[in-house]
Amino acid sequence: MLYTHVVIGTNDLPRAKAFYDALFNVLGGQALGELMGKLLYEKDGQMFMVGRPIDGQPATAANGFTLGFALSSVEAVEAWYRAGVEHGGTAIEDAPGVRTIGGRKYFMAYLRDPDGNKLCARHDM
Repeated sequence: MLYTHVVIGTNDLPRAKAFYDALFNVLGGQALGELMGKLLYEKDGQMFMVGRPIDGQPATAANGFTLGFALSSVEAVEAWYRAGVEHGGTAIEDAPGVRTIGGRKYFMAYLRDPDGNKLCARHDM
């Protein structure tokens, strides 16, 4: 495991909670509650957090940043995508589908969360 956790910002914690609760339900992860103004989620020993920036400034989406989630099937990617759109996410890039990168095939879907953070779900085919 390379990363222990990821933290992204939000300006609306209740809105972010509805969105990420739906995504992590599809991922098979667990919502761990809130700690120090951040929502905590866990899956396979890796932690994901979303909250207001600690410097008190507004959260902004990082230009060029994408957070990718590994999913176990094409159906899981499609369910993740639907859950995200239904809970305030924005569909971006091409529709969910197969992409060939470096000779390998992946089923991928992209969303922006309600705060503009770019997310990807990927199933290795």
